[in-house]
Amino acid sequence: MTDRTGVETGGFTFRPVTPETLGDLALFAETYGKFGYCSCMRWRLTSSEFRHSDKASRSQALLEAVTQGVPIGVLAYQGQAPVGWCSIAPRSSYAGLERYRAIPRVDEQPVWAVACFFVAASARRRGLTVGLLKAAVTYAEEQGAHTVEGYPVPSGARLYTYMGSPATFRAAGFSDVTPPGSARLVMRLTIAPETRHD
Repeated sequence: MTDRTGVETGGFTFRPVTPETLGDLALFAETYGKFGYCSCMRWRLTSSEFRHSDKASRSQALLEAVTQGVPIGVLAYQGQAPVGWCSIAPRSSYAGLERYRAIPRVDEQPVWAVACFFVAASARRRGLTVGLLKAAVTYAEEQGAHTVEGYPVPSGARLYTYMGSPATFRAAGFSDVTPPGSARLVMRLTIAPETRHD
C-alpha cells in the first residue's frame, strides 16, 4: 500500500523507527530521561533479563533491534524534533509480554501489540497520543498486520500506566475484546480486508 508515514497531523509528523531514523530515536532517549532509562525494553525482555540489564544495555538492545530490521515503533515529530513515541511490533517479539500471565493471548491470531506511549511534556494535551496510535496502526498495516491490540490502563489504576488509556484506543477505533474474568483490558482493531492494499 502507499506509504502514509511522514504525513502531518495536527502539527505533528509521524515516522516509523528504521535504520534511517535511528539517530532520532537515540536523540529522543537522550532528551527524555524516563524513556531513556527503560528504552522501551520492559516488555521486550523477560522479567529476569530486565532485572539483570542496565540503562546502557537496554538502550543498545533497542538500537540493535532496529539495525536488524525488527519493527519497534513510531516517533512523533514537532518540526524536526522527536517529541512522542509509540511502541508497536508483533506480539511475538515481546518476550516479557508473552510470559506475562495478567495479559495472556486472547487467541492464536498473529497480532501486533501496542505496549507503550511516551509524550514530551511540551506536546501533551494536544491529541498526540491518539495521533501516535493511528500512525502506529498505519505502520503495522503497511507491514502486513491484520490485527492490532493494546492493553490500556484505566485512569487511577495502580498499574504500568504507559500502555495508554481506554479513551485513546476507543478514539482510534479499537474495541474491547477482554476475555471474561480477565483483570486487564484488551482492545483490538481489525484491519478489514477491503481497506488493505497488499
